Amino acid sequence: MGQPKTSTRRPRHTSKATVAAALVVMSSGCGMASGMASTERLQLEPISVSSPQVKDGGPLPSDYSCKGSAGNPPLRWSRVPEGTKSVAIVVDKNSRTGGEVNWVVFDIDPRTNELPEGSVPVGAVEGSTTSGKVGYSPPCDAQENYRFTVYALDDKVELRKGTLLNETLKSIADKTIAWGRLTAAHIE
Repeated sequence: MGQPKTSTRRPRHTSKATVAAALVVMSSGCGMASGMASTERLQLEPISVSSPQVKDGGPLPSDYSCKGSAGNPPLRWSRVPEGTKSVAIVVDKNSRTGGEVNWVVFDIDPRTNELPEGSVPVGAVEGSTTSGKVGYSPPCDAQENYRFTVYALDDKVELRKGTLLNETLKSIADKTIAWGRLTAAHIE
């Protein structure tokens, strides 16, 4: 996981660099948040993430891309640790040319262990994506990897629907106690 980086500098405006930095913290499952190293979370427990429609390392079916109309693919997860107060899901593009967040959903009941196709769990909240849209923003770049990451959190995020992406990702990162991921290698 490497050494945690620390910084006390806070940007005044949201930028792509800020979003990318938040994604690095989120996607690595470790690091720092709020300028403070999360030393108590050096070893995070893995969550098992799967889908009946997407195989890890396989293609994302086009039904779940901007060419389809199914919305988000179904997801399942297990091994959520005791003490989890809520669950969050972040779908993003993992690219050398820059990340892109396609979906953020949080405050999912910790007893929930699956997400049906094209749905949001009752009581869950959706945040803004990189495009500023609220809800699942279907991936379009056929040659990129897309990650479906499930986070176990030690508290609810408690932000409003459509809250700015960097604020939502920071809150999720601050509360993460475990995470797991399913990666689609490209779009069919």
